[in-house]
Amino acid sequence: HGGGRLGEARLHACLQLGAAAEHVPHRQARSALAHQGWAWTTSNNVELTGVITSVRLGNPHGRLEVKVNDETWTLEVGQPWRNERAGLRDGDFAPGVEIRAIGEPAADISDKRLKVERFFLGKREYVLYPERD
Repeated sequence: HGGGRLGEARLHACLQLGAAAEHVPHRQARSALAHQGWAWTTSNNVELTGVITSVRLGNPHGRLEVKVNDETWTLEVGQPWRNERAGLRDGDFAPGVEIRAIGEPAADISDKRLKVERFFLGKREYVLYPERD
């Protein structure tokens, strides 16, 4: 995920994006830098179980606020097409629903953000990124 040529390519792409952002208005630059795929994650999977407190689905990806013990985490789920491909239906994500999510956390753990690769609602597994472990 983060080492070798692939890691160098990601770093190069991030540096290019940062350099390009100097030439666009601040709001657009912040938006472009905020959506860097997996660059902000640790490249190591963790598992979180909690209760969904809020849902925002749509592009560039969905976001769930999830209460995990006494902390609120932001879980980034797929784009609408990716969620649909995984079998998710309208209403599956809802406040009060328990979710077990596996994915890569933010490198800055104080960010409390997880890029979800797959998740469970009840016993049913939904795989958003079948190409990732």
